[in-house]
Amino acid sequence: MAAVELRQVVKSYDGKNTVIHGIDLDIRQGEFCVFVGPSGCGKSTLLRMIAGLESISAGEVRIGGQVVNDKPPRSRDIAMVFQDYALYPHKTLYDNMAFGLQLRKTPEDEIKRRVMDAARLLRIDHMLDRRPAALSGGQRQRVAIGRAIVRQPEVFLFDEPLSNLDAQLRHEMRTEIKRLHQRLGATMIYVTHDQVEAMTLADRIAVLSAGRKMQYDTPDAIYNRPAALFVAGFTGAPPMNLVNATVTDGVADVGGGVRVPLPPRLAPRGGASMLGVRPENLRLAPEAGDIALPATVSLLEPLGAETLVTLKVGGAEVIARLSASFHEAPGTPLQVHVNPAHLHLFDPQSGAALA
Repeated sequence: MAAVELRQVVKSYDGKNTVIHGIDLDIRQGEFCVFVGPSGCGKSTLLRMIAGLESISAGEVRIGGQVVNDKPPRSRDIAMVFQDYALYPHKTLYDNMAFGLQLRKTPEDEIKRRVMDAARLLRIDHMLDRRPAALSGGQRQRVAIGRAIVRQPEVFLFDEPLSNLDAQLRHEMRTEIKRLHQRLGATMIYVTHDQVEAMTLADRIAVLSAGRKMQYDTPDAIYNRPAALFVAGFTGAPPMNLVNATVTDGVADVGGGVRVPLPPRLAPRGGASMLGVRPENLRLAPEAGDIALPATVSLLEPLGAETLVTLKVGGAEVIARLSASFHEAPGTPLQVHVNPAHLHLFDPQSGAALA
């Protein structure tokens, strides 16, 4: 396993259309790093540049301390798992997993040992004589991952490997990949548009937007201390509530006569801002130090274990994550409470978090 470093990496086509804008990243040895962002943000392009499948217009990519800009993919000691599995339909699972080692003239007994070890790890050792057509989507993805494992690479690269699976299989395979990383301790870089996958799998997450790095941090920091408006609105299901506000003398006016006192860390800010709060930080029962906000119920979305409640607060609508026992009808007035420590403030122009 090896560390991966990106230094001011740029990708442009024809010198005009720039899709990656000077990204810096340090991915530690043995770390699970996830690139996440909406479609078209450049996450797969960045992964392919690390793999050597896309050329680098400027900057450096280092694997294990060595600059690999001009090295072909086969010389970078990486293994890649693709979205579409990329299995040979006429070969058995054993031969699919062994094929790369056979091309490298690896001794047959070593090939057999590696394939069997990987198959047992992924619980597919009982089906190695089958062909891909006889497998489910999840089993095919296990074979694709097994083919990467037998390579024993310095770095594993995953390009949206679960996007073709249904919700239940995605959950199962996400668990398998997490366990795989714990067992192998390998450096893994994983691309997804699904922020739930990112939060559950990653040691650190790089949130990308329009080819730019918006934040690179732990899942906890990404969720609880978003550095940018985009990060706040992209992470979470549902995402952070973001409300237009005008800040004067330490108080945020959100319209409709509702004024929210700000904590000292936010109070110096003045003028137009975006006020943010996570749905789970809005509650009905007050606690010491809470701010009370008048609200009106607009919509209920029961989810079994909890209920998402859309509330009219001042001039905006926000979502609160409340208990499943909440059954107030739309139009009901009530008060919601929030600890000021859970409030966030963003510059609406630059998108930067304010503190």
